[in-house]
Amino acid sequence: MRKLTVHDIVDAKVRLLEMHHVAGTGHIGGNLSSLDVLMLLFHEFISPDDFFVLSKGHCAGALYVTLSTVGIIDVEELSTFHKDGTRLTGHPTESLSNRIIFSTGSLGHGLSLAVGTGYALSLAKKPGRVFCLLSDGELQEGSTWEALVFLNHLGLTNVTVVIDDNGLQGFGSTRSVASMDPVERRLEGFDLQRVVVNGHSLDELRSALGNRPHGVARPLVLIAKTMKGNGVSFMEGKMEWHYLPLTDDEFRSALKELRSKI
Repeated sequence: MRKLTVHDIVDAKVRLLEMHHVAGTGHIGGNLSSLDVLMLLFHEFISPDDFFVLSKGHCAGALYVTLSTVGIIDVEELSTFHKDGTRLTGHPTESLSNRIIFSTGSLGHGLSLAVGTGYALSLAKKPGRVFCLLSDGELQEGSTWEALVFLNHLGLTNVTVVIDDNGLQGFGSTRSVASMDPVERRLEGFDLQRVVVNGHSLDELRSALGNRPHGVARPLVLIAKTMKGNGVSFMEGKMEWHYLPLTDDEFRSALKELRSKI
């Protein structure tokens, strides 16, 4: 595994926008908020023994682009995104890779699947780990909290939870829909290692994921403070980019802005 760079992230964001624009599909904002985390996980932390669950399945585009950068799927296959007969559907399927073990998309279910997998690995005394990326909006789902209770009770240190805390969901801000803010305070009652980081800082993410304090034997919950639409100024912090596809003019403008950062 080689160390990821900011240049790699910008290239991946360009590839993501191109893929979504060709497909004429939305969900771009949440894909951009989670891409840094996904890229770092797959480039520097997820090994062949490990598994990944994308609980926020509508951000499958960011997962597909990431998988293309590590050779798990071919770059050419990205052009089939959202097309008839594709493997690259709007929500991920387990046929993509032996590391992607569940089809996801119904929000609030992914963490339960990840915790159950971690428990199965521990019972079988297998070395693999499970990484789960979920949205802050999913914290409004009761099943997510049931999974946290189970994770806490079993003390599964082979499970790492990352929350894409971008503050927006389909119908407004998470604070206005059903506030769970601040997330880190809501988790205080659990015996979990809670770390808050800038979700767009590779150094902060790398440090939190890689430098576990000596003697800590608790599951890690990483709260990644992110920006919906990160990297494209006219999208940043705008709820409508949960849904909208890019027009041709918006696409050209977004690519110009991203490429200026390389």
